[in-house]
Amino acid sequence: MSTGGWIFLAVVVAIAAFAVVVYNRLVTLRNRFKNAFSQIDVQLKRRYDLIPNLIEAAKGYLAHERQTLEAVVAARGAAVNAAQRAAGAPGDPAAMQGLASAEAGLTGALGRLLAVFEAYPDLKANQNILQVQEELASTENKISFARQAYNDSVMDYNTQRESFPDNIFAGMFAFGAAELLQATESAEERKAPKVSFQ
Repeated sequence: MSTGGWIFLAVVVAIAAFAVVVYNRLVTLRNRFKNAFSQIDVQLKRRYDLIPNLIEAAKGYLAHERQTLEAVVAARGAAVNAAQRAAGAPGDPAAMQGLASAEAGLTGALGRLLAVFEAYPDLKANQNILQVQEELASTENKISFARQAYNDSVMDYNTQRESFPDNIFAGMFAFGAAELLQATESAEERKAPKVSFQ
């Protein structure tokens, strides 16, 4: 083989090796953000499991506030469905936007329920309500941290896949953009009262 042939072969091998490195780096980053989403999913499931406990404990006190309780149950159902769709496709723009929207609805409904609690001194003093409220507050904090870790991982992945020359190989290997999980609350929902019973 001539010198030109060896040079051509060396260039092809170098490009192939570089493509493998880029591909593996993108796979690692994609798996990292999928794992980060699974941490959100765990905390969301915990939150969804706590909500029926809160409603059950409050039912006796809030018999005439049925509409508020039903709104929380409906919002929880929508959020559970959105979370299942998002868990099936972490990073998918439609799934992430649907989850953010459903979570905003649930947060607003919970805020309205907690505002109703203020009118019932016996309810505010109920140990079961206090315990569930404390667990919900703790879970909300964990969701916040998990969301931040997910968004950081998505940012790293998207930055890498958009950087030259990785963007060339990302397109060739179908590494699509991942969507951040952002809050979509309206101004009204952001003002929802945060009630502490302590």
